[in-house]
Parts: sequence; C-alpha cells; structure tokens
Amino acid sequence: MVNTTIKARIEQIKYECEGIISLELIPVNQNSFPSFSAGSHIDIKLPNGHTRSYSLTNAPNQYDRYNIAVKLEEDSKGGSAWFHHEARVGMEIQTLPPSNDFEMVPSDKMTVLFAAGIGITPILSMIAKLNSENHAWTLHYSAKTKRQRAFFPLLEKLRENSNGQIHYYLTAEESSRMDLQAIMQASPEGTHFYCCGPASFINVFIEAGQNHPAENIHFERFSASQEAATDGGYNIHLARDGRTLPVEAGQSILDVLLDSGIDVQYACSEGVCGTCKTTVLDGIPDHRDDCLTDEEKAQNKAIMVCCSGSLSKTLTLDL
Repeated sequence: MVNTTIKARIEQIKYECEGIISLELIPVNQNSFPSFSAGSHIDIKLPNGHTRSYSLTNAPNQYDRYNIAVKLEEDSKGGSAWFHHEARVGMEIQTLPPSNDFEMVPSDKMTVLFAAGIGITPILSMIAKLNSENHAWTLHYSAKTKRQRAFFPLLEKLRENSNGQIHYYLTAEESSRMDLQAIMQASPEGTHFYCCGPASFINVFIEAGQNHPAENIHFERFSASQEAATDGGYNIHLARDGRTLPVEAGQSILDVLLDSGIDVQYACSEGVCGTCKTTVLDGIPDHRDDCLTDEEKAQNKAIMVCCSGSLSKTLTLDL
C-alpha cells in the first residue's frame, strides 16, 4: 500500500447512540476515494497530531464516501475526544488509503457475526457485502443498554429483504447475555465466524472457538489484550540513523522515537492495528501486540514499537 495522504472533508456528523457518533467523509480533490474491501479501516491524521485507525462502516462499493464511527472516551490518548468535541461539518482532515486486517474469506457456507459495542463498525460493511452476494448470515450484537446500541435503524434496514438474522443482547440485563460457545456449537459445519469488540469479548470468542477449524475463526481487536512494555532499562540502536537511545522506565519505544524526532507511522498505540510495525535487525523483542502471529513473534524479525519492549540489553531497529 502506498501511504499517500488523501484530503477529506467532514460532510456529516450524526448521533448514533449514547457515546457514539458517525461521520461521513467525502474526497476534496477527487471524485472518489480508493476502493476498499469489507472489514477495512483507514488511518486518519488528526489536527492534534495523533493518527488513529477507524473501521469503514459503509458498503464496499461506495467509493464516493468513507463512513466511520467514533466512541467517546474522555481519557483516550487519540482522536475520540477531538471528534466528539471539536470536529465540525466542513472541516478538512487527512487520511491514508484503506487497509484490511479483518478480511472476509470467500465461502459458500453460513457466516455468523459477533459484535459488542463499537465493535459493530466493521461488521456493518461485512453485512453489506454479504447482502450484495445474497449470502446467508446471522449477527449477534451485544450492548450494555438500548441507549448504547449503535446503528439500530441501519441494522434493521440491512436485515430487511436479506438472508440475514439479527439477535440483540443487553448486558445490563442478566437474562439477555450472549452465550458464544452455545451459538458456535449450534452453527452448521463449515460456518465462518467473525468477531469484533472489547478485548474481554474477543477472549471469550477465541476460547469458544477452540473446537472449530482455526481458518474459520476471524477477529479484530479494538484494544490490547495485555499491557504495554514500559519497564525500560534497555537501549534501542537505530541502524540507519546511527544513534543509540536509552528507553527509561515509563517510556515505550514509540515515545523515545518520537521524542528523538524519528518519523515513524503509528495509529492505535495499543498494538492492535499494525501501523507501527518495524523491522528488527538484532536483539530479542518483548512482544506485547495482537498483530503478529506466534510464528512471527518467535522469529523476532519485527516489532510493534508502540507497545512492545526488549528482552535484550540492546534492540537494533531498521530505522
């Protein structure tokens, strides 16, 4: 993917539910945006200096706009508060072309989708794709209360005249809890399962899917499954730059790189998006991300500098 910045304008901001807004972005200097596939996200460069990833919620054949949704998290280090409190219709922002870490696998079997809270965002695009192919699907969507159930009108519209079914759950009501294991066990053989939501929800999904083929289990995290490495006490050597920089307690490698003027791409700052993936030339990383596979982590050839640290005294990076 070529990281060419695209200028976009905020065309519409809409209240979706308690704590969640949606935004429609349109291209400024062209008639359409680059194409994308269901499950894709874009990295947006915000005026406050942060870059953050947002799932595209619209149908993959809609190139004239990008639709995203943002959950309000006041203590967020990224764009949540900016979008909710400062973003206005007509403002121009910068985005990178779409990328996809949550691809749908072509299949003629049943598709079962699980979402919790803001995790519904990539699922919306997936449902639109399934509908375009007249494919059978079932969505299980969990929110704390009805007031926090995002995109309800759109979901009902997607369900109409489709081969889809939707089951809603409210976690504030004990009798309305989702039993992922029972749902997956009752699904036809060969079903593909997709899940997006908080780390705890993803962990339950992974555990429930242990008796199903690994290639049928698909998920995307919005938050890290483990804490970032901030113990410090090691050095990072920048092979191309030539400098050796200390990483002190309380710092991440990303913190040190940015403070030292190193231009490195990053977005989520939690090790779930893969934007800050950096090549390791020497040393042993302390992997804390949810992007690299176990095999890739064992090879120690790459690191997510936003959250991972070092098990060796010095870690040499291709920077």
